[in-house]
Amino acid sequence: MTYAMQHQELWSIILAGGEGERLRPFVQHWLGRHKPKQYCTFIGTRSMFQHTVDRADQLSSPERKVIIIARSHRREVSSQLADRPPGKLLVQPANRDTAVGAFLGLTYVRACNPQATVVLYPSDHFVYPEEQFAKVVRSAVRTANLVPDHLVLLAALPDRIELEYGWIQPGQHIGWAGEHRLWGVEAFLEKPDSNRAMQAMLSGGLWSTLVLAAKVEALWEMGWRCFPEAMDLFEKFEEAIGTSEEDEVLEAIYNVMPTRNFSSHLLQCVPDRIAAIEMNGMIWSDWGKPERIVDTIGRIDSCPKFPLEHIGATWPLRSENI
Repeated sequence: MTYAMQHQELWSIILAGGEGERLRPFVQHWLGRHKPKQYCTFIGTRSMFQHTVDRADQLSSPERKVIIIARSHRREVSSQLADRPPGKLLVQPANRDTAVGAFLGLTYVRACNPQATVVLYPSDHFVYPEEQFAKVVRSAVRTANLVPDHLVLLAALPDRIELEYGWIQPGQHIGWAGEHRLWGVEAFLEKPDSNRAMQAMLSGGLWSTLVLAAKVEALWEMGWRCFPEAMDLFEKFEEAIGTSEEDEVLEAIYNVMPTRNFSSHLLQCVPDRIAAIEMNGMIWSDWGKPERIVDTIGRIDSCPKFPLEHIGATWPLRSENI
């Protein structure tokens, strides 16, 4: 029996609606056209989006997967999911940032099963090895079921000062989840300045991956605590799910939906409701900058799909399917 079959109440929410603006010049130079980074294949044979879908489908059944995309992504997504079960595609009328995308998916899951546990996956991150990552996510799911009033956030060990990441200031060491340390959270810092990032790193701070596991109702309660003006709109959409008015109501709520970021508007708001699970023995990177892609590919001794002259990088590489 697979893990997904054993965990019938586990759902996946995949955030794939971004436009990849920070990588736009690099991708435009490489491909001759814009393509959101999550749909690009930088190494191996799969895009970051396809990697994310495959990781999600290892842990929850494909039909219990919700993918958040933009209207302009429909053709690309259809192509990349051609040989994969698509799950539920939710097309955002507009981009209102990560919290809105996540809670759009959460609204659909809640309408289907309010008792569910969800795992949230950004689709533009690199993880290696994937088997180790899957083990951490499973530990996070078990922890979320044991402490159902908390969200369990995967945290990476930093190796440098990084100003574009969210930083977790660990509080009390509250135990172990398998082989991974579990921390309470004293504070969450989204994209701090250099001084605060330095202080966070020197004091044992961790990087937020935005990958998390939580019970639906726990996240729903946090949403009402952090951005009630958006939650009222999501509850209107939930009432319309499965009816002939679903698309019309989705359009209507997005016309007045505020922009809300998951890190700055939720995680920073509820540090007392976060448990951070420390990842070890693996590489994680948000591929929002060309130099991060270069650094990661060099560390795993692989070969990029893009010409090195696009970023002025050279190093000994070998070809390897990742």
